[in-house]
Amino acid sequence: MGIGRATFVNCLCMTCLFISLAHCTATDILSKDSPVSMSQTLVSSNQVYELGFFNPGNSTNRYLGIWFKNTAKKILCVANRESPLSVSDNGSSLTIGNDGNLRILDGQQKIVWSTNLRGQFNGTIAQLTDMGDLCINDTVSGSILWESFDYPGTSLLPGMKLGTKGDMQGKHLMSSWKSDDDPTPGNFVGGLSAEQPPQLFIWDEYKPKWRGGPWDGGKFIGIPDQQAGYSNLVSLVPGNSQEGTYLIINLLNSSDINWLYLKPDGVFQSKYWDVGNNMWDTNFEAPTSPCDVYGVCGAFAICTDTKFPVCACLKGFVPRSNDEWSKSNWTRGCVRRSELLCEKNKTSLASSKSKPDKFWVLRGIKLPDHYQYFQYMDTDECRQWCLGNCSCKAYAYVLGINCMVWTEELIDIQQFSYGGENLFLRLSYADSGEETNASTAMINLIAIGGVFLLCGFVFCLYRCTKYIKGRKTKLHHFNSKNEIVLRDILQEDALRQESFEMPIFEFKQILAVTDNFSYGNKLGEGGFGAVYKGMLHDGQQVAVKRLSDNSNSGQGTGEFKNEIMLISKLQHRNLVKLLGCCIEGKERLLIYEYMSNKSLDTFLFDTKKRQQLDWATSFNIIQGIGRGLVYLHRDSCLRIIHRDLKCSNILLDEKMNPKISDFGLARSFQITQELANTRRIVGTYGYMSPEYAMGGVISEKSDVFSYGVMLLEIISGKRNTEFLHQEQIYPLGHAWKSWKEGRGVELMDQALGGSASLSEGLRCIHLALLCVQDLPKDRPPMTEAVSMLCSKTELPEPKEPLFTFQRLSSPSSEQKFLNNGSRNTISISMIEGR
Repeated sequence: MGIGRATFVNCLCMTCLFISLAHCTATDILSKDSPVSMSQTLVSSNQVYELGFFNPGNSTNRYLGIWFKNTAKKILCVANRESPLSVSDNGSSLTIGNDGNLRILDGQQKIVWSTNLRGQFNGTIAQLTDMGDLCINDTVSGSILWESFDYPGTSLLPGMKLGTKGDMQGKHLMSSWKSDDDPTPGNFVGGLSAEQPPQLFIWDEYKPKWRGGPWDGGKFIGIPDQQAGYSNLVSLVPGNSQEGTYLIINLLNSSDINWLYLKPDGVFQSKYWDVGNNMWDTNFEAPTSPCDVYGVCGAFAICTDTKFPVCACLKGFVPRSNDEWSKSNWTRGCVRRSELLCEKNKTSLASSKSKPDKFWVLRGIKLPDHYQYFQYMDTDECRQWCLGNCSCKAYAYVLGINCMVWTEELIDIQQFSYGGENLFLRLSYADSGEETNASTAMINLIAIGGVFLLCGFVFCLYRCTKYIKGRKTKLHHFNSKNEIVLRDILQEDALRQESFEMPIFEFKQILAVTDNFSYGNKLGEGGFGAVYKGMLHDGQQVAVKRLSDNSNSGQGTGEFKNEIMLISKLQHRNLVKLLGCCIEGKERLLIYEYMSNKSLDTFLFDTKKRQQLDWATSFNIIQGIGRGLVYLHRDSCLRIIHRDLKCSNILLDEKMNPKISDFGLARSFQITQELANTRRIVGTYGYMSPEYAMGGVISEKSDVFSYGVMLLEIISGKRNTEFLHQEQIYPLGHAWKSWKEGRGVELMDQALGGSASLSEGLRCIHLALLCVQDLPKDRPPMTEAVSMLCSKTELPEPKEPLFTFQRLSSPSSEQKFLNNGSRNTISISMIEGR
């Protein structure tokens, strides 16, 4: 802890002590005479942090922790992680013992946890500071004897120090929870490496899982530039001679809340409180891709997540095992193809004609692990040092670090799309390519006598090539590569100026990973076509959407193109990720990340599966969908109106986190555009807003309406058409009537849980009714809707919905709609707006 901060905290603690001695109540102070019982908390004087007992999720254990008081509850640190109390033990308390130690006592007054201070301290108090630090202060000497900031747990707050992994008795290192409901220390540890300059690491027990690269004085160079928004949030500060270096989170503004969180699955997240949207958001996350995983490609190989396969040997190297490499098992890496000159010299195999070693540059990469550095060498000195040492495999020169060299195997190299550093790889002369160039030059000299004949041949070749290019547009569907066909399709309209980069799969690859589109791998079928489960060679599971062969209208191709051009440019944790595409002949396929829990409607409308949707899970889904829509409407590089939001288009990952999918009908808006008209009405009845269904008017408020309908379905567990046969009124009218008469609780599904979720559930119903107002101007924008979910402010009164039923074009089709077993999955492809 710095001297300035220590002085500040000491003064603050002494001031609070004097106030308490003056018989004033201080809710942030714990003394011997005022223990904290199960029903009591300490609150920092700025009302930001709170300390008390809690039980996480569905756990039957109880713990002492610190959390943010006035935001969505996030537990920052836990005292008794390995010594939980029983949730039924109501006699537990936090006290200060006679020796001055903080203690957690159970109902039998047995010590469950203690700070274990050495010595006897008769005049101690504990205070929860405005930084979120719980301090034990000696009122006699005025010094801090113990503080929770020395034990970050899963969270690193401004003022905490993240230290070096080693024999630190658990201090200054982050450790994950075992699960979201279990604070017991999990497998993952976060901290700095002991080398200089240090790297930021996540370890899975004793093995590295991810590293951020060395610190160059302002950032960790192994984190891509597009994720460098973290760089102004962190700093490295020196400790004493025994402690080494620490990472700290900068406090940019007293009103800002920024912190680093280590998730149970071993992922770092830099979290901040979005005041405008009243929710937690993330400005940095790692690891996020297969190439982020430490050493995924083995030694002397490079990982590129935009290529397939992702791993490739470095120039001058070949796979150590061709058999394993062909099976996408890359962890054994690659070996050098040709010996270096210095290695030949050691065995006296070098001849006088042997050529010197050369350097090959790899640009824009994550530099490998296991480096040495020389702070006072310039670029030329660095190069000469490497050439003069046979053990040197590569070198780099990085501003802020200077000369870096590698004498061990090059491991954990990643190609970045933006930024990165240059690595100079040492190769034999034969592998450098210069020998080939010299041979080519010799051949050219020998053949100089036939230069006129060669020119004549080149001229003829030029004329032939020009003729072939003129025929290219007529022939490319039959004999060009998939990339050309795809780009031509995408460039048939005004999108031709857009840049496009996406992995493109061959059809034979898709056949292999889906077992020839076997029935056993079929996940479902929609208006676009069937969806199949598959597994890539690297073990990643995918979902393959295949355009129906009978899509002769061109609608399917239009949706295929629309989805590629939109979703390939969108990146958000609540949007499904498009991994690639395939086009070959009449085949049009989209390859997505696989969502193991399928779609939300499979849980909502299934009596047995519905039991898995407790209130915490349901509310997380509601919030996640809202955040995804806020991104689409306001925060993405494009402005997207989805137009077909429904529960079957909300996919759930293995942790039941929601992701919006199916952007085939989505529409991109200009930033300044509010409304648009269309004669092509697309979407699903029951979810379509009145102005869109009847008049073709589209806006962000169209998605808001659909969101409100989904809210009612999630809360009630019933389809939005389920009330029709019972009361012959539109379900929104039924919901409004029940809420207006004070019977809103009757809309809530009993499977959601007890009274603890009642107030939040009624608030969601209230918000849903605001979202489905007849007039777009009466509906809140998604930014306000998401804010309303978590705030405690009073919501405006919704008006009675007058739009009673979204009728189809004929009575027969309406009856067919009502009798269909999957009412919410009927998408209307072409209806003329009135």
